[in-house]
Amino acid sequence: MANTVPTGTNAASNYPRSKTDLFVSFTVLALQGFGGVLAVAQRELVERKRWMTQEEFVEDWAVAQIMPGPNVVNLSLMIGGRHFGLSGALAALTGMLLLPLVVVLSLALVYAQFAGNPGVAGALRGMGAVAAGLITATGLKLLGALKANPLGPGTCLALGCACFAAIAVLRWPLYWVLLCLGAIAWVLTYRKLGA
Repeated sequence: MANTVPTGTNAASNYPRSKTDLFVSFTVLALQGFGGVLAVAQRELVERKRWMTQEEFVEDWAVAQIMPGPNVVNLSLMIGGRHFGLSGALAALTGMLLLPLVVVLSLALVYAQFAGNPGVAGALRGMGAVAAGLITATGLKLLGALKANPLGPGTCLALGCACFAAIAVLRWPLYWVLLCLGAIAWVLTYRKLGA
């Protein structure tokens, strides 16, 4: 399958040059993504590589989130498949998993030696706060893409707040929240587009 470049006024200016480019780019992305992969993926794919626009990233990330499996792995498969078919999807997937797997297994061996150390436990708790900050910052950065959404920023923010309340406050299971709010968002978008 030949490289494809998105068309339209919001088209990204670049695309992966080869399957090796996909592999290396997703390896670099994966190695940076411990605890905050959304921020890293957005920066690498939209700002640095320019393989997609902000709007395309938001749409693809939304699809990647509702698919089973890790979000960024789903995104890598989508991007690799879009540009190089099955072999591109496999190259991107291998880049996402190969070297990070080696790193994680090595860290697990080291952690087993120092798990009882109070400093290690404190450091891990601190990393949780850093990850939450990264996700919040990226969410704020992606708010601009809501202007192009058919529902408009107000409705999108209301759905986002409802999702937060359902999961964080009411403690509803994620699949019920996705099913209910996803269905509402789908119906509203369908009506808005007049399809």
